[in-house]
Amino acid sequence: MPDATAESPRIALVTGAGSGIGQACALALLAAGWHVVFNGRRADALQAAIARSPQAERAWALAGDVSDPAAVRAMFEQIEQRFGRLDLLFNNAGVFTAGLPIDELPVEAWQAAVDVNLTGAFLCTREAFRLMKKQSPRGGRILNNGSISAHAPRPNSVAYTATKHAMSGLTKSCALDGRAFDIAVGQIDIGNAATDMTTAMARGMAQPDGSVRTEARMEVRHVADTVVHLASLPLSVNMLFTNIMATGMPFVGRG
Repeated sequence: MPDATAESPRIALVTGAGSGIGQACALALLAAGWHVVFNGRRADALQAAIARSPQAERAWALAGDVSDPAAVRAMFEQIEQRFGRLDLLFNNAGVFTAGLPIDELPVEAWQAAVDVNLTGAFLCTREAFRLMKKQSPRGGRILNNGSISAHAPRPNSVAYTATKHAMSGLTKSCALDGRAFDIAVGQIDIGNAATDMTTAMARGMAQPDGSVRTEARMEVRHVADTVVHLASLPLSVNMLFTNIMATGMPFVGRG
């Protein structure tokens, strides 16, 4: 299977790159020599993230809503015009919903989770397939952020959990469909990376037995290092599912 040569610039797109896991992974890819497109809804947050890197000249901020088909199409058109190809898509953008029982969860909150977590990944993957099929060398890698919730739910997390279970189906289906075009599709399931979105875990999270307990977290740099490693694999190798988590978190045996 063809891979971009070592001399060719490697182009990556990271969604949700303005903060948290996305930012950490985008910065790590820059440090590893990639040209990285930072995507998120807020241009100022993307520029602030890029400013943290000594390799900022290889970064490009493209603000846009991944749940908007027209915005996603425009983003990929700009990437193609500027670079001519895309070697890595990290579908990282995602939102949490409030921890509510299903009978109290507003339909609007459910729809927002589906729109960003699932439809956003679908739209970006669809455009990545279109570009990766026709570029030369052909192919590329797509990595989806699935989360531990792709395997087991937290209490009162029906919208988030449902979208992450669906992400696993998206990953498997696209991994199968991508084979003929040298497109490797995999998923990274992350548990309790220390970011602003998981600060509540350090204060105490609701457990299935009704208790509230603090949970172990891990440094987000370990997630970023794993993403860089997965991105560096030749297209003849695919890690279909990769799980990285804080050793002490309540996952095995959850529920």
